[in-house]
Amino acid sequence: MARVQIELPRSWFFRTRLSVRVTDVNYGGHLGNDRVLGLAHEARVRWLASCGLSEKDVGGVGLIMADAALVFRGEAFLGDELDVAVGAIEVRRSSFDLVYLLARPADAVEIALVKTGMVCFDYSLRKVSRLPQGLLRCLGSDA
Repeated sequence: MARVQIELPRSWFFRTRLSVRVTDVNYGGHLGNDRVLGLAHEARVRWLASCGLSEKDVGGVGLIMADAALVFRGEAFLGDELDVAVGAIEVRRSSFDLVYLLARPADAVEIALVKTGMVCFDYSLRKVSRLPQGLLRCLGSDA
C-alpha cells in the first residue's frame, strides 16, 4: 500500500503552541495517533477564534469534517511543547483542506503532518453551504 502524501500549503497563516499531556500518550510511551487529530482540532479552534469565528459559526453556517489524514515524521513525548502551524489548500466553493504541521521547537523535529477536509454545513437545513466571505478572508482566499 502506498504511503499517504499530504500537500503543503504555500504559507502558514496561523501558529499556536500546545503541550503533550498525559492523556495524549499511548501504551508505546509516545503521542498517540488519535491524539494528534485532537491537537489539530485544538489548533483549528484557536485559529477560528483568532478570526472571530467558531466551528458552529463561520459566518452563518458551521463546519463539518469530511475526512482526515495524518503522517508521522517523529515521536513526541509527555511534556513536549509543540508548535502547530496551520495553512490551507484546495479552497473550493463549499470546502477547503486545512494542513497542520506539528513540530517540537526544542530540537526542530517535525512530529506530524495532518490534513482535515472541512465542509461548510448549514446545520439548520442539514445541507452543504457556500463558504462565507469572512471565512474566505481568514483562509487568505477570495475564491
